[in-house]
Amino acid sequence: MAALVAVALAQVGDRPAHLAAILADRYRAPGLVIVAALLALAAASGIAAAGGALIAPIMTPEARQLLLALALLLQGGGALWRGKPPERLAGWKLGAFPTSLLGLFILFFGDGVMFVVLALAARSEVPALAALGATLGALAVVVPAVLLGEAAWTRLPLVTTRRVIGALFVVASLWLGMGALRLV
Repeated sequence: MAALVAVALAQVGDRPAHLAAILADRYRAPGLVIVAALLALAAASGIAAAGGALIAPIMTPEARQLLLALALLLQGGGALWRGKPPERLAGWKLGAFPTSLLGLFILFFGDGVMFVVLALAARSEVPALAALGATLGALAVVVPAVLLGEAAWTRLPLVTTRRVIGALFVVASLWLGMGALRLV
């Protein structure tokens, strides 16, 4: 549940949802873009969760909590500044599905939210659930972006919403970090 909520919040106003809306408009195939996003998200989240599962045994509980605090701090800090729009992938001539799958995978995997997934998986008894939650959480944002299309998606108050969510992530990270250090 933590991964679902954290990733859903982190994806609001982020570049992957915007790219998915662009691709759905370009190819006029929202269902295809949603399936490609699902596969790209599952792969990226699975890799991040596997990384978390690999490092978890060598970390103390406090270290895992500090890792999560750092991941949330970086995600929140990044959300406070307006990011550049995603590359439109106009030069990609692979077709609708491969372009959507590869373009979204690259964007998802390079996104800071995968560090959050890694940190949550490191704290989880079942890291695969962090990957599943992250996939579902991101889809909760990507699907509406795809269905709305780029014009309607970009008219939403995404910048303000993203900044509020970023501030919440920063506060949560400070709280977790101070708790891990036994300062609160």
